[in-house]
Amino acid sequence: MLIPREFFARPSGEVAPDLLGCVLEHETPDGLVAVELTEVEAYAGRSDPASHAYRGQTRRNAVMFGPPGHAYVYFTYGMHFCVNMVCLGEEGSAAAVLLRAGAIIAGEDLARARRTRGPVSESPVSESPVSESPVSESPVSESPVSESPVSGSRARNGSRDLARGPARLCQALGIDRSLDGADVCVASSPLRMRAEAGNPVRSPVPAQGDDRPGTPRRIVTGPRVGVSSAAEIPWRFWYEGDPTVSAYRAHVPRRPKLVTP
Repeated sequence: MLIPREFFARPSGEVAPDLLGCVLEHETPDGLVAVELTEVEAYAGRSDPASHAYRGQTRRNAVMFGPPGHAYVYFTYGMHFCVNMVCLGEEGSAAAVLLRAGAIIAGEDLARARRTRGPVSESPVSESPVSESPVSESPVSESPVSESPVSGSRARNGSRDLARGPARLCQALGIDRSLDGADVCVASSPLRMRAEAGNPVRSPVPAQGDDRPGTPRRIVTGPRVGVSSAAEIPWRFWYEGDPTVSAYRAHVPRRPKLVTP
């Protein structure tokens, strides 16, 4: 079942936990790859100094200021793409949810082939303001987590890292800037968001966990990853103990270069 647009027509902090367990799929001439989301991160727009929309609309972030239910894809660190789902922001503003990690549930061979090709080589979009803060972490923070794997996990040996982190997720799915603005709520789109039979669209969940009857996995929340501003806002949501969840890394300010006289 495709997720209806109304699902995204809410504040990003409400949409984010509800996206866990939903499936993002990308269909290309090479085949279809689908990822069940296990970790996401919300950004609120112009009221959020960690958001790309904080300083207003630019050529790069224009999709964020459009209707909800579309993909906002950006290029970062000169080598990676990241994908967000546009949500309902404040008036004249924008909001989005960064898709941080997931488990491959279809098209694993194709996803694996894409991952072994390595990072892409493409020039990022040049625009102003240049002080826009990235909403994803440095590639180094996609290293393996230290927590113990969950018994009976969907991720098979060697597959848990295929979409573990926002850059890996995009690479496994074959997502690049050509999909910026893709409507994930229509069947004709190559990039679609589904709520599978076992993971129906749910109402917002408590921020400190999901203890309702019938919910098989616990949702927990914590600070956002690798952002220099408002990182303490607990808008990162993930399935507790899931082996596909990426590692947490706090932002580390860059040290100024010492100039030898």
